[in-house]
Amino acid sequence: MNKRAFVFVLVLASLVFGMVGMPVAAQDAQVFYWISHGTAGDPIWAFAAAGAERAAADLSVEVRVSFHGGDVAAQREAFTAAIAAGAAGIATSSPEPGALTDLVAEAQAAGIPVVYFNTDDPGSGRDAYVGGNGVEVGRQWAQYLVDNGLVESGDFVFMPVEVPGATYQVDETNGIASVFDPLGIIYEVVDAQYDPAASTVNMIDYLTANRDRIDAVIALGDLVAGNIPFAFDQVGIPAGSIPVVGWGNSLQAAAGVRDGYINAAMFQNPDAQGYMPMVLLNIAADGGVIGYNIYTASLYEAADAEYYVNYFGQ
Repeated sequence: MNKRAFVFVLVLASLVFGMVGMPVAAQDAQVFYWISHGTAGDPIWAFAAAGAERAAADLSVEVRVSFHGGDVAAQREAFTAAIAAGAAGIATSSPEPGALTDLVAEAQAAGIPVVYFNTDDPGSGRDAYVGGNGVEVGRQWAQYLVDNGLVESGDFVFMPVEVPGATYQVDETNGIASVFDPLGIIYEVVDAQYDPAASTVNMIDYLTANRDRIDAVIALGDLVAGNIPFAFDQVGIPAGSIPVVGWGNSLQAAAGVRDGYINAAMFQNPDAQGYMPMVLLNIAADGGVIGYNIYTASLYEAADAEYYVNYFGQ
């Protein structure tokens, strides 16, 4: 088993106990919490958790990682537990706009810095953010389709997503709207569900029923982006016949770009979303000043896809 596969299996297996305790150099090491709205079954989160593990070793601290699969109540419980435990710092992704704002204030009142990662919520009062700017990512996807002459006024864009109403969907759609609305381009956010099998079936059903009116696709999440090649094949849509943009943080999506199913995909450096929040929290816990954001996202096309195929395939 290669190194990346081993890390993925290790993180997945650890969920049996609900939380991963990262290695520490000493018994009195600072303890940080890294709380994700995602699931460890999603490869992007395995890469991110591996980044947190690497940071724990490099900084000689303890990092406790948990995944909550879109369950806001469970994520809030984990956040509350971190505050009660006197965490040196808390890193969290935003499950929904405003969902954790009161807890951020509670943590900061207790002297605990909070850094958001992956999905931001600037209104939460968090100390810093590491990840993609969802609004800007959505704008870039829409602008790519427009600039390359792939959509025009009156066209219809299918936008599947795993969790409607989640922070990432709201931000990305706002960015898309800023480009499409003035041009009269029509779009629909469709719930594909946050389950690999169900999301594939739902996308196939939607494509089958609406194929004739779909002029482009924007995949608002990694799971739905990875579904594109298989779903297109099942419906009989040839690669490249319907332009597609979206996330590209999986082997399936990267292969889809390479093979012509996806025109361009966004990579968000998941390793950094595990590693850099720990660095920022460590700085803050030691009395340093943070308060700045680290953005991690870049668009890639077929010419660069093989690099990402190799990255996710290792």
